[in-house]
Amino acid sequence: MSNTLFDPVQVGAWQLPNRVVMAPLTRNRAPGQIPTAIMATYYGQRAHPVSGAGLIVSEGTPVCAEGHGYSDTPGLHRPEQVEAWKPVTAAVHAQGGHIVAQLWHVGRISHVELQPDGQAPVAPSAVRANAKCYLIKDENGQRSGGFVDCSEPRALSIDEIAGVVESFAQGARNAIAAGFDGVEIHGANGYLLDQFLREESNRRDDGYGGSIANRCRIVIEVVRACCDAIGTDRVGLRLSPVMEGNGAVCDPQAQAIHEHLLRELAPLGLAYLHLIEGQTGGARDHKPFDYAALRAAYRNAGGRGAWMVNNGYDLALARQSLAEGADLIAFGKAFIANPDLTARLRQGGPFNEPDRATFYGGGEAARGYTDYPALT
Repeated sequence: MSNTLFDPVQVGAWQLPNRVVMAPLTRNRAPGQIPTAIMATYYGQRAHPVSGAGLIVSEGTPVCAEGHGYSDTPGLHRPEQVEAWKPVTAAVHAQGGHIVAQLWHVGRISHVELQPDGQAPVAPSAVRANAKCYLIKDENGQRSGGFVDCSEPRALSIDEIAGVVESFAQGARNAIAAGFDGVEIHGANGYLLDQFLREESNRRDDGYGGSIANRCRIVIEVVRACCDAIGTDRVGLRLSPVMEGNGAVCDPQAQAIHEHLLRELAPLGLAYLHLIEGQTGGARDHKPFDYAALRAAYRNAGGRGAWMVNNGYDLALARQSLAEGADLIAFGKAFIANPDLTARLRQGGPFNEPDRATFYGGGEAARGYTDYPALT
């Protein structure tokens, strides 16, 4: 397999034109949890097979009403949401691109005002996250947003866990109905599935807590359910073994947990694994972790899915990682400001700087969303 960033590659069911991936980026631009017309423009701008991403991973897309933890995030659990995603996926395909939906459940990273009937958010255990979520309020006809402390969660029952698994499977089916090419299961960044993997947030004493095998159980069940729903070659999984954020604390058994998890998943034939290396948006080596050993554990167990890496990549680091065995390189913030990022990487820049003030929110406004200039 070639190790050039701009060469085509077969990933699961998709023949991708290059190895550049647009990472999922929450933008909070879907009032009422419904995708909007400007989102089609935004994703379409980044989908060209030469200048844009070989694969786009959508912003986090909750699979159920309880899965929302930030205002104005587009869901995939109501018929009107499925319909509203169709112009977005069509815009990507019109450019010759590929897009997968990132299936998301935030778990305890939520607020009662974002939950059905003002109920407490759900989690593996009733342990409040030392974290914030993004809440937009409508007061006197004016909408304004900001980050607020997460609410106290309640522990999921065994029956409710089965319901969560099914909500991911239904989310996968809904994604295909909406025109997505597949799905990425969000098992990272301190959200629900990641909460089960970590002992700080998972204090259960039943079959979903305690031992490494038990803590991995729900992730394996979700992945298998999604594979059964739409086919293994259209399913990816995102993990962040040592990321600390959204209230997540690095688990002392992180290496053993993730090696066990990937050995169990290897026989399924997933399209790809998406690994966040180090601290999201921060240091890549803030905690010790052997990613090469993790990849070896997966490959030795028969895992053949593409290996996608993420966090702080530039062209030089991408080349190094590809030479060491990675298959895909995911870029996040760089794609916010550079819809033609792949073209810019090819020629070594220049790169637009993102406007951080417009990262979150904005509704149908183009500023900081679809108004970044492309190369002339």
